[in-house]
This record gives sequence, structure tokens and C-alpha cells, in this order.
Amino acid sequence: MNYWLVKSEPEKYSWQDFLQEGRTDWTGVRNYQARNFLQQMQPQDLVLFYHSVSDKEVVGVAEVVAPAAPDATAEAGSSWVAVALAPREALPQPVSLAQIKADERLTQIALLRQSRLSVMPLRPEEFDILLALGAG
Repeated sequence: MNYWLVKSEPEKYSWQDFLQEGRTDWTGVRNYQARNFLQQMQPQDLVLFYHSVSDKEVVGVAEVVAPAAPDATAEAGSSWVAVALAPREALPQPVSLAQIKADERLTQIALLRQSRLSVMPLRPEEFDILLALGAG
């Protein structure tokens, strides 16, 4: 199993939107490195959902339910892909970017090193630390 973090602006697509839909195709990724990460995702991988730009916090846990397939929002024949995600649970307490920056165990997390990526891998220990922080 692998662990990931995906980012979405809550004004465009929030955790609440995701919960209401119950499943979504993670479309619209137009960065080659993020696309490569989407291609590596497999069913049952766990994904942290991060509200970017305004809230800047991890708010929930999702699961990959279908592997990468052509992105329906991309030009036909392009190499852009999307994965299907389903929500698993909201974190009891969101984990803010400030908390992440302040935790010396997370200094190498991709969220801090490659902050512009919308899809990124997490090491298992990073995933566990974030879950513990979100447990309250």
C-alpha cells in the first residue's frame, strides 16, 4: 500500500463536496510530476485530502478505488490521467499547514518541499503522524 496527499481549493471542490458525491474522478491535473504520481496510485492506497490556498489544512482520508485512466476533462489522446477516489473519514481535527511546519518529524514531507504540486506521495510514517495529529 502507498500513501498520498491530494490538494484542492475548498472554494472549488471541498471535502464536503467530496462527501456529498461519495466518489470522484480526480481530474484536471496538468503537471507532469503530479500526473506520474497519479499513474502510480493503486486501489486501496490511502490519500489525505488537503484544503489548499485558503484553509491550508488536511481535512480527511480517502481511498483510491480505481487506478489511473484517461482524464475525461483532457483533450482526447493526451497523456493526462485521473484516478477514482472515495472518502473514508474526516479527520476529527484538521491538521493545519502551521502544525505541519512546526513538527520536526515532518521536515521532509513533500508538502513543504514541493508545495506547488497537487498530488504527492507520503512516506508511511508521515501519513501516520498526520493521522495522529488529526486525531485531536
